[in-house]
Amino acid sequence: MIGLTVILKKLSKKVLFSIFILLVLLPALPTCREKIEKEDDGITTIRFVTWKPNQPEVWEEIHDIFESENPDIRVIREVGPHSSTAFHDLLTQKLKNRSRDVDVFFMDVIWPPEFASAGWAMPLDDLLSPSGKEEFLESSILANTYKGKLYGIPLFIDAGVLYYRKDLLKKYGFRPPKTWNEMVSQSKKIVLKEIKRGSSIYGYSGQFKQYEGLGCDMMEFILSNNGRIIDPETGDSAVHERPAIEAVRFVRDKIIGRAAPVGVLTYQEPESLDLFIQGRAVFHRNWPYAWEVANNPERSSIAGKVGIAKLPRFRRGKSYSALGGWQLGISSYSENKDAAFRFVRFLTSERIQKLLAVKSGKAPSRKALYTDAEVIQANPHFSEMKDVFLSAWPRPRTPLYPAVSSVLQRYFSKAISDSESDIEKEAGEASDEINRLLEVTR
Repeated sequence: MIGLTVILKKLSKKVLFSIFILLVLLPALPTCREKIEKEDDGITTIRFVTWKPNQPEVWEEIHDIFESENPDIRVIREVGPHSSTAFHDLLTQKLKNRSRDVDVFFMDVIWPPEFASAGWAMPLDDLLSPSGKEEFLESSILANTYKGKLYGIPLFIDAGVLYYRKDLLKKYGFRPPKTWNEMVSQSKKIVLKEIKRGSSIYGYSGQFKQYEGLGCDMMEFILSNNGRIIDPETGDSAVHERPAIEAVRFVRDKIIGRAAPVGVLTYQEPESLDLFIQGRAVFHRNWPYAWEVANNPERSSIAGKVGIAKLPRFRRGKSYSALGGWQLGISSYSENKDAAFRFVRFLTSERIQKLLAVKSGKAPSRKALYTDAEVIQANPHFSEMKDVFLSAWPRPRTPLYPAVSSVLQRYFSKAISDSESDIEKEAGEASDEINRLLEVTR
């Protein structure tokens, strides 16, 4: 005993600390072995990288259902940021490093070309047959297709819609406008008469700040005038062509500071919606989520007075909506692709999309659910939105979309905020810059 005491005294404090740590950790080793043995016992673990959901209890229910019906698969969830940009940064860092911590992941609607080109997302054509693809809204499949292959399965979608004050339209004998010129004309007449009655109100509210939302709003104007952002036949920019320029000029000359307040140049979704639910705009462009807010009496002064319709078009065009939404992809580096397939098939099934629609208000990507009685009962506005989703159009499908979007945002912002802007010149310069970017991918 005395000898041991002498030895311990001679040992350095650093060595003693190391011995202490080893003794503490030894009892945990059997637990690690038990975990390995458990995973070898016919159970496959897959890792699902997801954003922070608005209704976590719904996702808990979904995961409980899956694991009860698939006892041989364990799903570990890594919940990332709610912000699409921050989530993109987290996910791409993992995929760049070929991380084994990713099997299944969410993708924003504009990511599939980027993820496919980088080799991060694996093709999913074997997961969804040609007839199976027809069960989904065409635009949602198109957004997930790159160079003829499918890289994501759409779970739920968004699309731009027109909200309007149905009480005011009825009061002055108007129907929801079919064209942009009708909308401007109706709003002008309604605003003038309401002002005479002492009401401070504008005709229109949308998203015109320099950010991604501006690109969506402007694309809707351009497409509805038979214009294009990218020519589908040549693959070149088309923002310098006459239909696109006419649409941009219309926004500058008829919307900014006229139908809409000048302040819309600083509006994203929340600010533009606030103006509408305060009863200070006749028409409002937003995504489907705004329906619940606008009709919630605790948040909106116009609850029960709101209608919804397809976005207007120009006289010789047709209505288009920018497509939004989220899809599921599978990592090319996953070592558990069969289990990942089963999980994605389950999540994108009609049953789970229905659950998300009824309990979370998510607009499904499966066509059949727009005639489902329970879905419509929970979301009465969905019956009017099927046509909107059928007319939804994806943003340019290129791996370099973030860079293309940056060019578009700068161009649109400069063109519509300056009443003296030379739109033809600005459009030509933007088009040249976009073409130089696109050339890299050819």
